[in-house]
Order: sequence, then structure tokens, then C-alpha cells
Amino acid sequence: MNAQDPGVVELWLLEAAAVPVGPAELDGLDEEEHRRAGRFVRDADRAVYLAAHVALRHVLGRRLGRAPAALAFAREPCPGCAEPHGRPRLAGDPAGAPHFSLSHGGGRVLIGLAEAPVGVDVEPLPGTDSVEVLATTLHPAEQAELADVRPADRPGAFARLWTRKEAYLKGLGIGLGRPPAADYLGTAEPARRPAGWAVTDVPAGPRHAAAVALAGGGAAVGYRLRHSLG
Repeated sequence: MNAQDPGVVELWLLEAAAVPVGPAELDGLDEEEHRRAGRFVRDADRAVYLAAHVALRHVLGRRLGRAPAALAFAREPCPGCAEPHGRPRLAGDPAGAPHFSLSHGGGRVLIGLAEAPVGVDVEPLPGTDSVEVLATTLHPAEQAELADVRPADRPGAFARLWTRKEAYLKGLGIGLGRPPAADYLGTAEPARRPAGWAVTDVPAGPRHAAAVALAGGGAAVGYRLRHSLG
């Protein structure tokens, strides 16, 4: 597959600790990225955020043949309120710029590049208590499906469902500004397809779940997965 075909997403699933983050890389981040990094209370969370943004600049810079520090970011209008906090994009819309999405969680970073609007999400498996609380926010049919899953398997089933939902909502550009209960994606394989989108699970190991959503395309998302920036 050609990673730049309309129906194919180029994915990087990375260990944040393996992303080179030195003074030169940090100097390449912009004021907004540094400001957001400064909001994190825990040093570990801040480190993952910085690694994620360094990695994103690396893969976008390589795609466009530009220095990572030369990239500037903007936001599309939110489809819910029209304010400028929708999908991220490259400012100035440089020629050949792909759509992209970024997620980080549980020490992992997931980046998606595509020729159509895309969303990605990676999450660590939650604890049982978190599942019980967050499950109440899901679509009623999804709540019923989770209730039928063995308690020991419920964190994995929930994480798989939640990453599907977040990837789709990030692809739309509205994020959790749209209630998680509004859309049914289901716990079964494959994911239920929302109108105009395809959603596919991404293998992320036994302690994480990940998913990618792509506008248009077929019943599932075609992707190429990499585990290093090399």
C-alpha cells in the first residue's frame, strides 16, 4: 500500500521514553506547546506530552521536507460551535500537507497522517472503578454490551470501545464536546461504522488500546504501523 493513498493512514505507535527530547528538540516547539506542557502537574505527564509533540513535528517535517521547528500549527473551526478549536492543521496549508492526529496516554504516543480527515487515540487499560464510572457516559447499547463482558475482561473491552469513540470524535474535530453517548460504535469486531467514517482497532499490546478513524474509505481503515521514528 502507498501510505499517501486516500484510504491508507500512516501510523506511528511509539514509547514516549524512546523519543529523543533534548534541548534542540525542545527549542523547536512553539510558545503554545510550551504553555500547554507547563500545565501538567506531574513531571511524567509533561514528559509524555513533550515527546508526543516532538515526534509529531518530526514526522510532519519529514513528510514535507521541512525542519520540524519551521512548522506552525492552527485549528479548524469546531463543527459544534465554529470556534477555532477543531481539528489541528498546519498553518498556511503548505503544499502536500496531510491531515494528522495526535494522541498520548499511558507512556505511549500515537500519530496518524492521512490524505483525508483522521483521528487517533491510545489509552492505557483503566482500573475497574474507572470503568464503572465512565461506562455510564456511553451509548445505552454499549453499556449493555459491557455489562455482559466478564468483569476481568471489562477494562480491555472498555478501553477498546473508548479509543474507537475518541478517535472518531477527534476525527470529526469536536472531541468530547460531543457526548460519548451520542454515537454507537460497539464492543464487537469490527467496530460499528459511523456515517461517512471507518473506525479500526490498532494493536497496542496487552496494557493499552488504540484506534484510528478515517473519513470516507471502506468498511475498515487501511494503515501502515511503525514503532520508531527511524
